[in-house]
Amino acid sequence: MCCIIQHPTKRPHNFSYHQEFLFMKMSMREHSTPMSGFITKGKGVVLFCCLLIIFIIYSQYLKYMTSFFSVGNLTATTIGKPRVKFLLNETLNFGARPQVQTYTSWKAPIIWERMFDPNLYDQSHVQHQSSVALTVFAVGRYLDAYLNTFLISAEQHFMLALPVTYYVFTDQPEKVPNIKLAPKRNMKVMKVEKHSRWQDISMMRMKTISEAIETEIRHQFKYVFCFDVDQEFKGRFGTEALGDSVALLHAHFYKLPKDMFTYDRNPKSKAFMETGDYYYHAAIFGGSWDNVKKLADACYLSIMDDKINDVEALWHDESHLNKYFWLHKPSRLLSPEYCWDRSIGNNRDIEVTRLIWAPKNYVALRDA
Repeated sequence: MCCIIQHPTKRPHNFSYHQEFLFMKMSMREHSTPMSGFITKGKGVVLFCCLLIIFIIYSQYLKYMTSFFSVGNLTATTIGKPRVKFLLNETLNFGARPQVQTYTSWKAPIIWERMFDPNLYDQSHVQHQSSVALTVFAVGRYLDAYLNTFLISAEQHFMLALPVTYYVFTDQPEKVPNIKLAPKRNMKVMKVEKHSRWQDISMMRMKTISEAIETEIRHQFKYVFCFDVDQEFKGRFGTEALGDSVALLHAHFYKLPKDMFTYDRNPKSKAFMETGDYYYHAAIFGGSWDNVKKLADACYLSIMDDKINDVEALWHDESHLNKYFWLHKPSRLLSPEYCWDRSIGNNRDIEVTRLIWAPKNYVALRDA
Protein backbone atom coordinates (compact mmCIF):
# COMPACT_ATOMS: atom_id res chain seq x y z
CA MET A 1 0.00 0.00 0.00
CA CYS A 2 1.46 3.27 -1.02
CA CYS A 3 0.86 6.48 0.95
CA ILE A 4 1.34 9.85 -0.60
CA ILE A 5 2.34 12.50 1.96
CA GLN A 6 1.92 16.07 0.88
CA HIS A 7 4.67 18.49 1.99
CA PRO A 8 3.11 21.02 4.35
CA THR A 9 4.58 23.99 2.53
CA LYS A 10 3.51 22.87 -0.89
CA ARG A 11 0.59 25.09 -1.78
CA PRO A 12 -2.63 23.30 -2.82
CA HIS A 13 -4.78 24.66 -5.55
CA ASN A 14 -7.62 27.04 -4.92
CA PHE A 15 -6.13 28.76 -1.80
CA SER A 16 -7.99 31.75 -0.43
CA TYR A 17 -6.16 35.01 0.36
CA HIS A 18 -6.14 34.15 4.07
CA GLN A 19 -4.80 30.70 3.37
CA GLU A 20 -2.12 32.28 1.08
CA PHE A 21 -0.89 34.46 3.97
CA LEU A 22 -0.73 31.47 6.33
CA PHE A 23 1.16 29.50 3.72
CA MET A 24 3.83 32.23 3.34
CA LYS A 25 4.24 32.54 7.13
CA MET A 26 4.76 28.75 7.46
CA SER A 27 7.35 28.82 4.68
CA MET A 28 9.36 31.59 6.32
CA ARG A 29 9.30 29.85 9.70
CA GLU A 30 10.39 26.57 8.15
CA HIS A 31 13.43 28.12 6.47
CA SER A 32 14.49 30.18 9.47
CA THR A 33 17.24 28.34 11.38
CA PRO A 34 19.29 29.04 14.53
CA MET A 35 22.40 29.46 12.35
CA SER A 36 20.84 32.30 10.36
CA GLY A 37 20.07 34.16 13.62
CA PHE A 38 23.64 33.69 14.76
CA ILE A 39 24.95 35.09 11.49
CA THR A 40 22.67 38.13 11.83
CA LYS A 41 23.92 38.83 15.36
CA GLY A 42 27.52 38.33 14.23
CA LYS A 43 27.13 40.97 11.54
CA GLY A 44 25.88 43.43 14.19
CA VAL A 45 28.91 42.77 16.42
CA VAL A 46 31.30 43.29 13.50
CA LEU A 47 29.57 46.55 12.56
CA PHE A 48 29.78 47.79 16.18
CA CYS A 49 33.50 46.95 16.39
CA CYS A 50 34.18 48.80 13.15
CA LEU A 51 32.36 51.89 14.39
CA LEU A 52 34.26 51.72 17.69
CA ILE A 53 37.61 51.54 15.90
CA ILE A 54 36.68 54.50 13.68
CA PHE A 55 35.67 56.52 16.75
CA ILE A 56 38.97 55.78 18.55
CA ILE A 57 41.04 56.73 15.49
CA TYR A 58 39.08 59.97 15.01
CA SER A 59 39.47 60.88 18.69
CA GLN A 60 43.24 60.43 18.49
CA TYR A 61 43.31 62.51 15.33
CA LEU A 62 41.45 65.37 17.03
CA LYS A 63 43.80 65.18 20.02
CA TYR A 64 46.83 65.36 17.72
CA MET A 65 45.48 68.29 15.72
CA THR A 66 44.58 70.20 18.90
CA SER A 67 48.12 69.88 20.24
CA PHE A 68 49.62 70.64 16.84
CA PHE A 69 47.81 73.95 16.49
CA SER A 70 47.86 75.03 20.14
CA VAL A 71 48.48 78.75 20.80
CA GLY A 72 51.85 78.05 22.37
CA ASN A 73 53.17 76.35 19.25
CA LEU A 74 54.45 77.69 15.97
CA THR A 75 53.55 75.94 12.75
CA ALA A 76 55.70 77.39 10.02
CA THR A 77 54.56 76.55 6.50
CA THR A 78 56.55 77.11 3.33
CA ILE A 79 55.73 76.08 -0.23
CA GLY A 80 56.82 72.53 -0.92
CA LYS A 81 57.86 71.90 2.71
CA PRO A 82 55.97 70.18 5.52
CA ARG A 83 54.68 71.99 8.59
CA VAL A 84 57.24 72.27 11.37
CA LYS A 85 56.20 72.66 14.99
CA PHE A 86 58.14 74.89 17.37
CA LEU A 87 57.62 75.85 20.96
CA LEU A 88 59.08 79.35 20.85
CA ASN A 89 60.86 79.32 24.20
CA GLU A 90 62.48 76.03 23.23
CA THR A 91 64.13 77.80 20.31
CA LEU A 92 65.91 80.24 22.63
CA ASN A 93 69.66 79.72 22.87
CA PHE A 94 70.28 80.18 26.58
CA GLY A 95 73.99 79.47 26.15
CA ALA A 96 74.55 82.18 23.54
CA ARG A 97 75.41 84.76 26.20
CA PRO A 98 77.53 83.00 28.86
CA GLN A 99 78.60 86.27 30.53
CA VAL A 100 75.06 87.26 31.57
CA GLN A 101 72.10 85.56 33.21
CA THR A 102 69.67 84.26 30.60
CA TYR A 103 66.94 82.75 32.77
CA THR A 104 65.52 83.17 36.26
CA SER A 105 65.23 80.73 39.17
CA TRP A 106 61.61 80.13 38.09
CA LYS A 107 62.82 79.41 34.50
CA ALA A 108 61.54 82.60 32.89
CA PRO A 109 63.80 83.67 29.99
CA ILE A 110 65.81 86.91 30.13
CA ILE A 111 66.00 88.13 26.55
CA TRP A 112 69.37 89.19 25.15
CA GLU A 113 70.71 89.65 21.63
CA ARG A 114 71.75 86.36 19.93
CA MET A 115 69.39 84.27 22.06
CA PHE A 116 66.51 84.30 19.57
CA ASP A 117 65.72 84.06 15.87
CA PRO A 118 63.79 87.27 15.06
CA ASN A 119 62.23 85.86 11.88
CA LEU A 120 60.92 82.82 13.75
CA TYR A 121 59.27 84.99 16.39
CA ASP A 122 57.77 87.36 13.85
CA GLN A 123 56.41 84.51 11.75
CA SER A 124 54.82 82.86 14.78
CA HIS A 125 53.08 86.01 16.03
CA VAL A 126 51.90 86.97 12.55
CA GLN A 127 50.40 83.51 12.15
CA HIS A 128 48.66 83.76 15.50
CA GLN A 129 47.41 87.27 14.62
CA SER A 130 49.05 88.98 17.57
CA SER A 131 48.42 92.69 18.00
CA VAL A 132 49.82 95.28 20.40
CA ALA A 133 48.51 98.38 22.14
CA LEU A 134 51.26 100.78 23.23
CA THR A 135 50.41 103.26 25.99
CA VAL A 136 52.47 106.39 26.60
CA PHE A 137 51.84 109.49 28.73
CA ALA A 138 52.93 112.92 27.46
CA VAL A 139 51.78 115.47 30.00
CA GLY A 140 52.97 119.05 30.47
CA ARG A 141 56.34 119.83 28.92
CA TYR A 142 57.07 116.14 28.36
CA LEU A 143 54.93 116.34 25.24
CA ASP A 144 57.05 119.05 23.59
CA ALA A 145 60.33 117.55 24.76
CA TYR A 146 59.91 113.88 23.91
CA LEU A 147 56.73 112.70 22.21
CA ASN A 148 57.67 113.39 18.59
CA THR A 149 60.99 111.56 18.88
CA PHE A 150 59.37 108.68 20.75
CA LEU A 151 56.66 108.12 18.12
CA ILE A 152 58.89 108.51 15.06
CA SER A 153 61.48 106.11 16.46
CA ALA A 154 58.74 103.63 17.45
CA GLU A 155 57.56 103.58 13.84
CA GLN A 156 61.09 102.60 12.84
CA HIS A 157 61.71 99.85 15.41
CA PHE A 158 58.73 98.78 17.56
CA MET A 159 56.91 95.54 16.65
CA LEU A 160 57.19 96.17 12.92
CA ALA A 161 55.70 92.78 12.04
CA LEU A 162 52.42 93.41 13.87
CA PRO A 163 49.41 95.74 13.97
CA VAL A 164 50.07 98.44 16.60
CA THR A 165 47.98 101.26 18.02
CA TYR A 166 49.58 104.05 20.05
CA TYR A 167 47.42 105.24 22.94
CA VAL A 168 48.76 108.71 23.72
CA PHE A 169 47.48 110.11 27.02
CA THR A 170 47.97 113.85 27.27
CA ASP A 171 46.52 117.04 28.72
CA GLN A 172 47.08 118.80 25.37
CA PRO A 173 45.57 116.67 22.58
CA GLU A 174 45.85 119.51 20.06
CA LYS A 175 49.66 119.46 20.36
CA VAL A 176 50.18 115.75 19.57
CA PRO A 177 52.30 115.56 16.40
CA ASN A 178 50.66 114.18 13.30
CA ILE A 179 53.27 111.67 12.20
CA LYS A 180 53.01 109.33 9.22
CA LEU A 181 52.09 105.80 10.30
CA ALA A 182 52.72 102.55 8.45
CA PRO A 183 49.81 100.33 7.34
CA LYS A 184 47.97 98.56 10.19
CA ARG A 185 49.36 101.09 12.66
CA ASN A 186 47.18 103.71 14.28
CA MET A 187 47.16 106.38 16.95
CA LYS A 188 44.48 107.26 19.46
CA VAL A 189 44.84 110.43 21.54
CA MET A 190 43.09 110.45 24.91
CA LYS A 191 42.86 113.48 27.16
CA VAL A 192 43.85 113.14 30.82
CA GLU A 193 44.07 115.50 33.77
CA LYS A 194 47.37 117.23 34.48
CA HIS A 195 48.21 116.80 38.15
CA SER A 196 50.16 119.48 39.99
CA ARG A 197 52.89 117.04 41.05
CA TRP A 198 54.83 114.84 38.61
CA GLN A 199 54.74 112.07 41.22
CA ASP A 200 50.95 112.00 40.97
CA ILE A 201 51.10 111.93 37.17
CA SER A 202 53.38 108.92 37.40
CA MET A 203 51.29 107.07 39.95
CA MET A 204 47.86 107.84 38.53
CA ARG A 205 48.76 106.40 35.14
CA MET A 206 48.03 102.94 36.57
CA LYS A 207 44.36 103.85 36.95
CA THR A 208 44.21 105.32 33.45
CA ILE A 209 45.86 102.25 31.89
CA SER A 210 43.42 99.93 33.65
CA GLU A 211 40.41 101.93 32.48
CA ALA A 212 41.67 102.03 28.88
CA ILE A 213 42.17 98.26 28.89
CA GLU A 214 38.71 97.65 30.30
CA THR A 215 36.81 99.98 27.95
CA GLU A 216 38.67 99.44 24.69
CA ILE A 217 42.03 97.68 24.51
CA ARG A 218 40.85 94.27 25.70
CA HIS A 219 38.43 94.02 22.77
CA GLN A 220 41.05 94.69 20.08
CA PHE A 221 44.51 93.62 21.24
CA LYS A 222 46.22 90.57 22.68
CA TYR A 223 49.15 92.45 24.21
CA VAL A 224 49.77 95.78 25.93
CA PHE A 225 53.11 97.55 26.41
CA CYS A 226 53.39 100.61 28.65
CA PHE A 227 56.24 103.09 28.10
CA ASP A 228 57.64 106.27 29.58
CA VAL A 229 57.77 108.95 26.89
CA ASP A 230 61.31 110.20 27.59
CA GLN A 231 62.94 107.40 25.57
CA GLU A 232 64.03 106.79 21.99
CA PHE A 233 64.02 103.52 20.02
CA LYS A 234 67.38 102.73 18.42
CA GLY A 235 67.09 99.09 17.38
CA ARG A 236 64.66 96.22 16.97
CA PHE A 237 62.11 96.03 19.78
CA GLY A 238 60.21 93.09 18.39
CA THR A 239 57.97 90.11 19.00
CA GLU A 240 60.61 88.31 21.06
CA ALA A 241 59.63 90.74 23.86
CA LEU A 242 56.01 89.55 23.97
CA GLY A 243 54.83 87.33 26.79
CA ASP A 244 52.09 86.84 29.34
CA SER A 245 53.78 89.09 31.92
CA VAL A 246 56.84 91.12 30.92
CA ALA A 247 59.22 93.03 33.20
CA LEU A 248 62.39 95.02 32.44
CA LEU A 249 65.69 94.72 34.30
CA HIS A 250 66.81 98.17 35.42
CA ALA A 251 70.04 99.12 33.62
CA HIS A 252 71.59 100.64 36.74
CA PHE A 253 70.91 97.67 39.01
CA TYR A 254 71.05 94.44 37.00
CA LYS A 255 74.68 93.71 37.99
CA LEU A 256 74.52 94.98 41.57
CA PRO A 257 74.00 92.83 44.68
CA LYS A 258 70.45 92.72 46.05
CA ASP A 259 71.29 94.74 49.16
CA MET A 260 71.87 97.72 46.87
CA PHE A 261 68.45 97.53 45.23
CA THR A 262 66.36 100.60 46.06
CA TYR A 263 63.20 98.85 47.19
CA ASP A 264 60.87 100.75 49.47
CA ARG A 265 62.03 100.01 53.03
CA ASN A 266 59.16 101.74 54.82
CA PRO A 267 57.02 99.11 56.59
CA LYS A 268 54.06 101.51 56.49
CA SER A 269 53.97 101.44 52.69
CA LYS A 270 52.21 98.79 50.64
CA ALA A 271 55.34 98.76 48.48
CA PHE A 272 57.56 97.69 51.40
CA MET A 273 60.07 94.95 50.53
CA GLU A 274 62.85 93.40 52.56
CA THR A 275 64.26 91.53 49.60
CA GLY A 276 63.36 90.57 46.05
CA ASP A 277 64.50 88.81 42.90
CA TYR A 278 65.56 91.71 40.66
CA TYR A 279 65.08 95.45 40.48
CA TYR A 280 62.60 96.22 37.71
CA HIS A 281 62.33 99.48 35.78
CA ALA A 282 58.82 100.95 35.48
CA ALA A 283 59.76 102.71 32.24
CA ILE A 284 58.58 99.56 30.41
CA PHE A 285 56.21 96.78 31.39
CA GLY A 286 53.75 94.71 29.42
CA GLY A 287 52.11 91.41 28.68
CA SER A 288 48.71 90.06 27.76
CA TRP A 289 45.98 92.63 28.33
CA ASP A 290 44.49 90.77 31.28
CA ASN A 291 47.82 90.47 33.09
CA VAL A 292 48.67 94.13 32.52
CA LYS A 293 45.27 95.08 33.90
CA LYS A 294 45.85 92.97 37.02
CA LEU A 295 49.20 94.69 37.55
CA ALA A 296 47.77 98.18 37.03
CA ASP A 297 44.82 97.51 39.35
CA ALA A 298 47.04 96.10 42.10
CA CYS A 299 49.51 98.98 41.91
CA TYR A 300 46.73 101.59 41.88
CA LEU A 301 45.01 100.09 44.94
CA SER A 302 48.33 99.98 46.82
CA ILE A 303 49.05 103.60 45.88
CA MET A 304 45.62 104.68 47.12
CA ASP A 305 46.07 102.76 50.38
CA ASP A 306 49.35 104.60 50.91
CA LYS A 307 47.64 107.94 50.24
CA ILE A 308 44.98 107.17 52.84
CA ASN A 309 47.76 106.43 55.33
CA ASP A 310 49.69 109.54 54.29
CA VAL A 311 52.54 107.43 52.89
CA GLU A 312 54.38 107.73 49.57
CA ALA A 313 56.61 104.95 48.27
CA LEU A 314 60.25 105.79 47.64
CA TRP A 315 60.08 105.47 43.84
CA HIS A 316 56.31 105.90 43.53
CA ASP A 317 54.69 103.55 40.98
CA GLU A 318 58.04 101.81 40.35
CA SER A 319 58.22 100.72 44.00
CA HIS A 320 54.71 99.27 43.77
CA LEU A 321 55.55 97.57 40.47
CA ASN A 322 58.57 95.88 42.07
CA LYS A 323 56.39 94.63 44.91
CA TYR A 324 53.85 93.25 42.43
CA PHE A 325 56.49 91.36 40.43
CA TRP A 326 57.95 89.98 43.66
CA LEU A 327 54.57 88.48 44.52
CA HIS A 328 53.57 87.60 40.94
CA LYS A 329 56.63 86.46 39.00
CA PRO A 330 56.87 87.74 35.42
CA SER A 331 56.98 85.10 32.70
CA ARG A 332 59.50 87.04 30.59
CA LEU A 333 62.25 89.49 31.48
CA LEU A 334 63.84 91.99 29.12
CA SER A 335 67.54 92.67 29.47
CA PRO A 336 68.86 96.25 29.78
CA GLU A 337 69.31 96.23 25.98
CA TYR A 338 65.62 97.13 25.91
CA CYS A 339 66.15 100.32 27.93
CA TRP A 340 69.77 101.43 28.21
CA ASP A 341 71.28 104.52 29.79
CA ARG A 342 74.30 105.66 27.81
CA SER A 343 75.73 107.39 30.86
CA ILE A 344 76.58 103.94 32.28
CA GLY A 345 80.28 103.42 31.72
CA ASN A 346 80.40 99.62 31.65
CA ASN A 347 78.43 98.53 28.58
CA ARG A 348 80.27 95.34 27.64
CA ASP A 349 77.06 93.30 27.99
CA ILE A 350 75.09 95.55 25.65
CA GLU A 351 75.54 94.35 22.07
CA VAL A 352 72.43 96.16 20.83
CA THR A 353 70.81 99.29 22.23
CA ARG A 354 67.14 98.84 21.42
CA LEU A 355 65.85 101.76 23.45
CA ILE A 356 67.80 104.51 25.21
CA TRP A 357 67.05 107.00 27.94
CA ALA A 358 66.67 110.46 26.52
CA PRO A 359 68.70 113.32 28.08
CA LYS A 360 66.64 114.86 30.85
CA ASN A 361 66.35 118.26 32.47
CA TYR A 362 64.12 117.32 35.35
CA VAL A 363 64.03 120.80 36.90
CA ALA A 364 62.63 122.39 33.75
CA LEU A 365 60.30 119.49 32.95
CA ARG A 366 58.81 118.59 36.31
CA ASP A 367 58.28 122.07 37.70
CA ALA A 368 56.26 123.13 34.67
